[in-house]
Formats: sequence, C-alpha cells, structure tokens
Amino acid sequence: MKEKSTIKLGDIQKTLILPLWGRVFETQKSKPLLIDRKAVEIIGKIDYDFGAIAKEMSEISQLGWVARSVLIDRITNSFIEKYPEATVVNIGCGLDTTFERIDNGMIRWYDLDMPDTIQLRKKFIQESERRKYIQSSFLDPQWLKDLIVKDNILFIAAGVFYYFEERQIKDFFNTITGIFPGSEIVFDATSPIGVKMANKMVIKKSGMDERSYLIWGIKNAKDIQSWNSRIDILGEELFFKKIKKGLKTGTRMKLTFSDMLKIQYLIHLKIREE
Repeated sequence: MKEKSTIKLGDIQKTLILPLWGRVFETQKSKPLLIDRKAVEIIGKIDYDFGAIAKEMSEISQLGWVARSVLIDRITNSFIEKYPEATVVNIGCGLDTTFERIDNGMIRWYDLDMPDTIQLRKKFIQESERRKYIQSSFLDPQWLKDLIVKDNILFIAAGVFYYFEERQIKDFFNTITGIFPGSEIVFDATSPIGVKMANKMVIKKSGMDERSYLIWGIKNAKDIQSWNSRIDILGEELFFKKIKKGLKTGTRMKLTFSDMLKIQYLIHLKIREE
C-alpha cells in the first residue's frame, strides 16, 4: 500500500485543494451535477482530514466550483467535437482534472502553472504523450512558442484571471490574438461587486493573506471587445442559472442573488481571423 502524501494547507495550497474537494463532494451525492473519479482518486492519496473542510466550507462555494467545471466541460467538449485533434491549454491548472473528464483520445493537452504547483501536481497526475506540463507564468509569452497545434486551440482558465490586473489580461489576450487567429478562450469572471464581496469573505472568514485577494472585475463581457477589434464574444453564462432545481429555498435564493450581481459567470471568446 502506497504511503499517502502530506500537504500543508497554506493559502496557495487551499486554492488548489478546495475546488478538488468540491468536485469530490459533488461526486458522492446521490444525484451529482458532475462525476469526477480522478478527483476522488487524488483526494484518497492525500493525508488530510477533509471533514474539517466540509464543516467550514459554504454550500455556495462548493456549488460554484462544480458549476464552473460543468460549464467549462460543456464548452470544451463542444470545441473538440468540431476539432477532434484540437490543442487545449489549461492555464493555472492547479489540481484540475478536466482532461480526465473530457479526453477523446486524440486531443493534445497542456497543463500550465508555476513550478511549485506543477511539482505538486506530478505527485498525483503524470504526463503522457498527449498531455504535457508547462512550468511558467501565463504572462510570459515564451511558452506560447512551444505549443504544438495540429487543429485549432482552446485556452481555458478556471479561477485565474481575476487575480491579475486588467492590463495584464489585456496584454495576454492581445498576444494570443497575434499568434493564434481562430483560437478560443474560456474563463470565469466576476463583477466589480463580486471582487469586493469575495475579498470581504477572504478577510473575515478564511484568514488568507493579500495574495488571495481578487483584483480584476468586469461587469460585461462586451467590454473586452474594446481591447481588440478581433475579439468576438461567443457567450456569457451565469454559473447557477441551470442548477437550482432540487435545492433548498434558501440556497436557491442565494444563488439567484449571486447571478443577479454576476458574482460568478463564464466568458467564452473567439479570436477572429484577419
């Protein structure tokens, strides 16, 4: 029997483990919105009392992680139906397991994150011929030169961009526009009100430091089109619009409130070819 991995949950580690645990929690429900067997496998290899997390974490947060995964899975599946040999780049991958849920046996996949996170990830998920790791900040354009693209390319970013300044995201999108015409980008966002509310929760409830604060909030996806005339909005979807059925009245009200303020929503972009 293999020895379990011990992980000290500091601020950064929590941002990796909590969404993973959220998907495991969902998988174990009688009627789950998402089934993530790889997440269950990883959690089983970690020496930590996740019961404590279950007691502290709100139902809204857990549903948010799951809703984000459900939406990104759907868009990614649709993309690879059109481009069966597509390249997908998972920016800020953490301990994400999207590849295991959607792999069609032909796509090329890149998981990108900082070196310390990739080293942690390697304890649980190995590279393969079609699935490679990139140890880099997404803001360093050098890694883009090494991507192998046979069909089209999709960039996904879950829980990443709102931790950066708008100018940094704008520069990154403009770089993508110049290198990969026809590509698509999908990511979760929050409104300026969502930034304030999230950071208030960080300060009062989780005790995390300033590295965990959200920075960039955007009220409308159409604002991004002003950054570059070749950026088209393919879709903008609220997290909880389609998952409220069967939930308690109080929970449904909270989710409706979240959607009204656009505290959590998904943006899907396409880079138009010249």
